[in-house]
Parts: sequence; C-alpha cells; structure tokens
Amino acid sequence: MNDNIRSPVAQKQALSVPTDADAVHDELIALANDDVDVFGGRVFSLAYVPDPVTQSLSNDAYRMFAHTNGLNADAFPSLRRMQADVVSQILGWTHAPAGAAGFMTSGGTESLILAVRSALKMYQSSQSAGDTSPGRSPGRLNMVLPTSAHAAFEKAAEYFDVEARRIPVLPDWRANVSMMAEAIDADTVLLVGSAPQYPQGVIDPITELSELATSRNIPLHVDACMGGVTLTFLERAGEAIPLWDFRLNGVTSLSVDLHKYGYTAKGAGVLLYRDKQRRAAQTFVTDNWLGGLYGSSGILGTKSGGPIASAWAVMRHLGDSGYQALTVTARDAALRLANHLEQHDVLQLRSWPDSTLVSFGTRSNDESIFAIADVLRTKGWYLDRQGPPPSLHATINAVHESVMTEFLRDLDDASSRVSASGTTGRTSTYGTIE
Repeated sequence: MNDNIRSPVAQKQALSVPTDADAVHDELIALANDDVDVFGGRVFSLAYVPDPVTQSLSNDAYRMFAHTNGLNADAFPSLRRMQADVVSQILGWTHAPAGAAGFMTSGGTESLILAVRSALKMYQSSQSAGDTSPGRSPGRLNMVLPTSAHAAFEKAAEYFDVEARRIPVLPDWRANVSMMAEAIDADTVLLVGSAPQYPQGVIDPITELSELATSRNIPLHVDACMGGVTLTFLERAGEAIPLWDFRLNGVTSLSVDLHKYGYTAKGAGVLLYRDKQRRAAQTFVTDNWLGGLYGSSGILGTKSGGPIASAWAVMRHLGDSGYQALTVTARDAALRLANHLEQHDVLQLRSWPDSTLVSFGTRSNDESIFAIADVLRTKGWYLDRQGPPPSLHATINAVHESVMTEFLRDLDDASSRVSASGTTGRTSTYGTIE
C-alpha cells in the first residue's frame, strides 16, 4: 500500500492533530508527487504556464490578496479598482461599443451559467412588460446551440429548467446555422456560438449567427473562453481571423477566460455584455432577511481576491506586446503538431486548428487512440480523451514550444507500438465529481 494514501478515517484523524508548519509543507509536497507536471510542459490540458517571471508575479499577487473578500468592495476598494481595470481591458480587446459592461467571474462555467441567467431574466422582463413580438407565448423556455458548445450550458439548462436544443454540427465541426434557425421558436431565449469551440478547436460562423440573432431578436452569446485572448492577438499578428466579437451587432454577451490564455491564476474569467441592462440581469439583490441588503454580481458570494489580483498583475506586466508574443509562440507550437498529424500514417487531425486547440484520432477512427494516450502517460504526457469520435485533445500554450520536438517523437513511438499490438485504451472524463 502506498504510504501517501490514507483511509478517510486516517485522514480525518491526521487533519485534527496539530502539526508543525514545516512538516505540513513537506506533506503537501509529498501529496503533489503523483500530480501531472504542470510546469514542465508535459500537460496539454487544464493548466497554462507563461514564463517563470510572470508565473512568480501571479503567485505573489494571489498570495497578497488571497484573504481579501470580493463580496464587498467597500471593504476592499483595491478589488473594485482591479476588477474595473481588467474588465475595461477585455472590453477593449473585444471591440465593445460604448455602454458595454461586464464583471469578473470564477471562470468559464460560471460565465456561461450567468449568460443563460441574464438571457432568461431579459426574456421574463419583456414578458412582464407585455412584449408583443409575433408568436411570443409562455412555454418551456429553450436555448439553441450546437452539439460542440461547452458542457457548462447543460449545467445551466439543468439549474434553470431550460431546454438545451443541441443541433448537430456540420462535417467541418462548425455550427449548422440553418438547422439552428429551424430550431428557434417563440420560447427561445438564447443562441450560442463558440470562438473556438473546445472539442475540435474551430470557430463557429459567428457572423451568420449574429445575423440570425438580429433577425429573430434573440440574444447571442459567444463563448470565447478559449479564444478571447488568442484570437485577439492572432489577428493583431496578421492572421486572418473571422469576426467573432462585439464588432458583430448580434453579439449581446461574450465570455473570456483569463486563467487560460491570459496566463493568470485559476479562478479568473470575464463575462461581458453589450449594455448594462443585460449585465444587471445576471446580478442578485435581496433584503428579505435580517442581515440587511445583500447583493452579488455572480453565483459566488464570498470569493477570494487572489484571482482578481493575479489577473490584474499579470495583465499589467505582460501588456499587449507580451500577450502577442505568448500567443504567437503557442500558435507556432500548435501548427507544428497539426502539420505533423497531417502527414501521419496512423494518426488523423480532426480539423485544422483555428487557434491553439488540436484534436486528433486514428485513421481507423477507433479507441486505439486511447491506448496511445496510455503509452504517452507512462512517458509523463497528459492529454484529454474525448468523443465522439474517439480523440485526444491538446490545449497548446506557450510552455509547449520548448518540448514539442520531444512530444512528437514520443507520439510517433506510442502510435507505432499501439499499431503493432492492436490494443485499445480507456476513455476518461474532462471533469470529475469526486
């Protein structure tokens, strides 16, 4: 039995015993021994690593403000200032119009849930005001979205009892706008597009979705949690990026994660709206208790100021030029992998990446791709396993440029070994409930 693994009872007993701080620190190091190597570039999921100086600054900023509380900015005006600065910067990156506004969130899942809440509240307000739009009638409300849209929309659908009308994607994995148009009815409260979508890394036709949203007078949320930073700076670097942001009039809300390609500490996202009325619809305020007026901008009440401070510090340190350099580095690494896969005898690229997400399977399109992942795992590499179809997913960031040659060599070795043995591997989950 591994000495680092204790039974639940033993764990409870150990946690209840006062322990010297240095000893606890050593235990933390031991506990992390089996975790994936975040900083060495061997993880193609879940973690985003910039240069050592930026990483250190992020950690320091987080520690300085870890015990502040974002629930009440009157007590911590520093958090109000930092959040305002961060949101303002992202509004500029996404070409937001005058009057646009937003809040920081804990990340993509909270942002997407709140975008659905805002759309619901706006719909309900229009009904209360006697909206006479043709065909408007009470019923089970729904949102129309492609099968590639993030799983957090399903969480929102369950939380708010909204039907998630999932529409099959086109053969190139992008949203099928004509089928989405057919799925809209009088009780549709939101359309969804992604820039890019996560599973195959392609950008949905946001221009067409914007036109559809405008013609039907329905809000359109663009999930740019993965691409809000990278697409901004790829365009500035000269790449031809299709329009995906507030330059399109039909886009009413947009989410960007900073703890992804913003390279900040975990727990930092931004949710933006075209106007303050829509932003207000995501908030919650009550005085229906004995504790006075309570208000919160998102799902969380108490929240650490650490992620806010990390985001502010990293963004101030890197500036636009720093982000462009990191983005170009990540893009170059992604293209190296994509080009390698395009010429591979065993492996098959799912789609040419529009940003920095690369998805691939085997040419036989079977679960042997998961056996390849098993072999790579023995060499210290970690990739997401997804499907359908059976695929591996690599979220390429700046840290991967320095290890890409080694990874490609190990990938070729793993694919050869699995092809020779004819083995299949196991799928796994993107998130867990343990």
